Amino acid sequence: MKHIQGSLLTGYVTVRVEGRYPELFFQKCAEQGIIAWGIQKKSETTCVGNFKLQDISGLRKLKWGTNYKLAFTSRRGLPFLMRRFMKRKEVLLALALSVLLIFCLSNIIWEVKITNVPKDLEEKISKQLDEYGIHRGSWTFTLEPPSEIQQQLMNDIPELLWIGVQQKGTTYVLEGVEKTIVEEEEEEVDGPRNLVASKKGVIEKMYVSKGQPKVRVNDFVKEGDVLVSGKLPNSDEENADGKEDEKKEESHELTAAEGEVLAKTWYETEVTVPLSASTELLTGEKKTKYHLKISSFELPIWGFGDPDFEKVHRERNEKDLFFFKWKLPVTFVETIVSEKKQQQGKRSKEEAIDIGIRQAKKELLLKLGPDAEITSENVLQQTTENGKVKLILYMVAEENIVRQEPIDQGD
Repeated sequence: MKHIQGSLLTGYVTVRVEGRYPELFFQKCAEQGIIAWGIQKKSETTCVGNFKLQDISGLRKLKWGTNYKLAFTSRRGLPFLMRRFMKRKEVLLALALSVLLIFCLSNIIWEVKITNVPKDLEEKISKQLDEYGIHRGSWTFTLEPPSEIQQQLMNDIPELLWIGVQQKGTTYVLEGVEKTIVEEEEEEVDGPRNLVASKKGVIEKMYVSKGQPKVRVNDFVKEGDVLVSGKLPNSDEENADGKEDEKKEESHELTAAEGEVLAKTWYETEVTVPLSASTELLTGEKKTKYHLKISSFELPIWGFGDPDFEKVHRERNEKDLFFFKWKLPVTFVETIVSEKKQQQGKRSKEEAIDIGIRQAKKELLLKLGPDAEITSENVLQQTTENGKVKLILYMVAEENIVRQEPIDQGD
């Protein structure tokens, strides 16, 4: 019965054959490769049998030139069901609208989850997401990709050490790690210690909470000089006359010195700035195009043709589409074609010097840390050659020069 398998999907027709010896007609059909099944003889001149829908045209040709009459009594299978269904336009419209509604609801954000961060930081992230347009009711294909949202959050919220952004169907899940500020804890010395100079400088300010200061404001110190000692004199070593007993060896009380010593330090740096610069600028003229991407095929749905721009910058965003929780094999693609122009700019010598000073100060502050401050700068030498300005700068900074050093208790 392999020949009738799948007949419900392809469709089949029940045919009544009328004429003299109707069973001979079914015999002719078999000889022509037209298979019938469920054959029943109703009377001497009538037989009924089932034929596949694809064989009906051959059946009609076979009937030509014979005295048999054919009547199609019933039609069954998916093709006939679909045909009847297509005739009911109101049902078809309702089905189409239902599918469209489910599709729309499947591509709207219904929940934004933020985990693994304190409440105050969670509120800050939520506020920032609102500014990006990410909230309940947003269309997912109008939003930036999760990787770009992650980078924007990292740039706009300095308290974040890391944050992951995932889209799970109609839910955006964000998991963050708060940045922990560690203030020089990597060089923390346990036990008794001195505070020594990490570099040479002139003392500007001192804040000592523990220990005995060994230098004063305006003193010049070199690297390794003791600034604050962790050895405190023992006051019990005084005799009854109020004089120290010189015969007794002086003893000390040891402590972990704590404090901050700000000193004036000096740096010499070199920087080179070109007198001409080439920059690419967006003019603001742009055109947005939308496509539906199916595998490697893209079907344009809005924004046909390319704009008449001499130079263009293309920004392409792809959004996955969902039906309920299942991702569809169709991607919504937004392409922004912007006009760009290359601009050749020239700087004066004074502008190049100003840019060089700002660049050198920025690089030095990155090296010294956020607590340092550059108080003054001087240009020691400037030369112009090959379209570039070369500067040698002398800069004065104010910074904490404290370094912890353990006390050798065996001394």
